[in-house]
This record gives sequence, C-alpha cells and structure tokens, in this order.
Amino acid sequence: MRKLVPSLLSADLWCLKDQLDVLKQYQVDTLHVDVMDGNFVPNISMGIPLVESLRKHSGFFLDVHLMIANPEGFIEAFKEAGADLLTVH
Repeated sequence: MRKLVPSLLSADLWCLKDQLDVLKQYQVDTLHVDVMDGNFVPNISMGIPLVESLRKHSGFFLDVHLMIANPEGFIEAFKEAGADLLTVH
C-alpha cells in the first residue's frame, strides 16, 4: 500500500486549518512534522506547541522528525505533546 504523508514544513500557518481540512478530504491520515532548532540544521521550524495543537485539534497521526541538537532531552516532551512516531536525525 502506498501512502501520502505531507510535510507541514511548506504549510501556510495562517490558514493551516483549511489546509488540513483539504488533506482530510483526500483521506490523508498522517502528517510529517519536521522540528528544526537552527543548530543541528541551519533552519528553525515547528516545536512542541504546534505538535500539542495538532494532537488536540486535528486527529492526524503525527510523524515527528527531530532535527535538533541533543534530541534525547526532548523525546519525552514530544511524546507528551502527542507525537505518534518520533524519528531522530
């Protein structure tokens, strides 16, 4: 079975709810969430508050990728925030 797992990295956060509603129309059930800290990789992106909000309001399976320095210090926090799957880069 093939599965489409869109990344939130290119999402427009101003209209994220609308974009997630469109994904649901296409039976997408998983989101790829890249967490970047500006140290491990040069970019900065989403964090724990967004994962918490997605868990609370969206119902998607959350595939969270930790592209951060010292990820071991954040694993429990992301689990508690609602990550279903954690990948450490």
